[in-house]
Amino acid sequence: MPSPQHDSLPIEDYALIGNTITGALVGKNGSIDWFCAPRVDSAACFAALLGDHDNGHWQIAPVGFAWTVRRQYRGDTLILETEFTTPKGQARLTDFMVMNGHDSEEHCHIVRIVEGLRGAIDMEMRLVIRFYYGSMIPWVRRVGDARLAVAGPDSLHLTATVPVHGHDQTTRAQFTLTAGQREIFQIGYQPTHHTVYTPPEPLAALAHTETWWRAWAAQGRYEGPWRDAVMRSLLTLKALTCRSTGAIAAALTTSLPEQLGGARNWDYRYCWLRDATFTLWSMLTTGYTTEAIAWREWLMRAVAGNPADLQIVYGVAGERWIGEREIPWLRGYEGASPVRVGNAAADQFQIDVYGELMDSLHLARSAGLHPEPHIWDIQRAVMTFLEANWHLPDDGIWEVRGGRQHFTHSKVMAWVAFDRAIRDATRYGLAAPVTRWQEIRDAIHADVCAHGFNAAKNRFTQSYGGETLDASLLMMALVGFLPATDPRIIGTVRAIEAELMDDGLVLRYRPQESHDGLSGTEGVFLPCSFWLVDNLVLQGQRAKAERLFARLVGLCNDVGLLSEEYDPAARRLVGNFPQAFTHVALVNSAHNLAGDGPAVHRAHDHPTTTPAPGDRGVSAKSGCGPHTRT
Repeated sequence: MPSPQHDSLPIEDYALIGNTITGALVGKNGSIDWFCAPRVDSAACFAALLGDHDNGHWQIAPVGFAWTVRRQYRGDTLILETEFTTPKGQARLTDFMVMNGHDSEEHCHIVRIVEGLRGAIDMEMRLVIRFYYGSMIPWVRRVGDARLAVAGPDSLHLTATVPVHGHDQTTRAQFTLTAGQREIFQIGYQPTHHTVYTPPEPLAALAHTETWWRAWAAQGRYEGPWRDAVMRSLLTLKALTCRSTGAIAAALTTSLPEQLGGARNWDYRYCWLRDATFTLWSMLTTGYTTEAIAWREWLMRAVAGNPADLQIVYGVAGERWIGEREIPWLRGYEGASPVRVGNAAADQFQIDVYGELMDSLHLARSAGLHPEPHIWDIQRAVMTFLEANWHLPDDGIWEVRGGRQHFTHSKVMAWVAFDRAIRDATRYGLAAPVTRWQEIRDAIHADVCAHGFNAAKNRFTQSYGGETLDASLLMMALVGFLPATDPRIIGTVRAIEAELMDDGLVLRYRPQESHDGLSGTEGVFLPCSFWLVDNLVLQGQRAKAERLFARLVGLCNDVGLLSEEYDPAARRLVGNFPQAFTHVALVNSAHNLAGDGPAVHRAHDHPTTTPAPGDRGVSAKSGCGPHTRT
């Protein structure tokens, strides 16, 4: 077990606590190594995850090294329990963020309760506060029973039931914990211009927080196989949700590397439009309609404006400027540099997001979440822009930095945009140039099949005229572009299984073949492996799909969390953590295996099947050849 003077742990050794505004990562060694306040995308005041302990951390653990650890969440909550066992005894550390009304977008509270279970254990608390990503040492002074740390606009208040003292710019406490003894530590964040600090009563806050999470979890209606994994994924998604805006951050972290020691390190504390439909499905199919509505409303606020200015990613309140910059004083997770804040992908042109936007709004209408009438005006403007621009090269779903191409997946999603717009216009009587949209939709379909399919290899390709594979091609059947049983889809899936997998899991693409403008490589991309599960379900290969799904669930860490990627050689999670896209994919694949998931609905709800009532003569013609559902 790492010593108190530690570097960051393996990614899978962390657990999430949160309050649906921000969150923190707690290591198996009892150290909080990542915490941004007051929002998930605010500057970190504990940044040891991306540097060392001097960049900020808060550890409560037994003294010395001779101890083992076991941890779990308390039922369907985000209350983390870590049990330390030493030769002298056992203690439990309970960590949570308060959910009782004391928290807001300007205030948040972390409570840590340590209890003796048996024997007597010598414990130590070490607190190193470094505002602005580990760079600013605060001024610390005593205020009543609290220690107040201030630097610029930020302040943290520490209260404790044991004496604490400062030494070498670290706040410390040492105490012996006997069976039945309980000590409590709290940190509260608030802006420095708020001069009065009132901490919540910790035990009452614990009771209320537990009740809050259990009540939220009880709203869910998933009772199928893998219930624990699905529920933990949903709780994680809720924790990554901004309660005031409805947005869902892609991850809690920035710059956890896609390759250990590499440079593919990105800030994921923002909201990607392409997550929209997947997220809506995961919520609607599990009973969380309120969250689905809030996410849809955030989506419409974020994209409102000139369609030419549509971004692929926004801040959690819909901010458009999230400029990318490097933090040179942080050495990076296990030396993976640079550390980046902000994301330059916001400036990219990606055609696929127009399809995701239209698909998500189509899903919302189909589920009875009817938007305000003006939303259709925004959609019409989006479609007008797409009419004139769908044929252009773009930067693609994976946000490559090697130049724009005619990516097959991008064109497929342009087809989705027109397809869903046609369906909504005809089904709900919305004013639209349906005939012209039908012609464009069919032209895109023919274009993809003519230029994105390699007949010699019997598979679709990453970009027009190429031979390279891309896991985004797995979406073709999932969005209904072609049935999963079409020979071209079967050929593509088989090619991905044969050429684009590592240790039985799916890569996004092979960087050395795709010229993505970046150095190094990356691990397998976990959402793509779930997409393969979905394709196998649609192709009737249920046993194979279940084996792959079980393998993926088995990659969850000890408390059920997944990152963006996995390194099969090192057998470690890599990429930002926990990753919303991965947990959304897990939920949706579980539903697909249960027979009521989005792959089934989306694949069957398209104009190549029998038109739905009210779809006034929508054409099923395409230059791609037969693609009727079989």
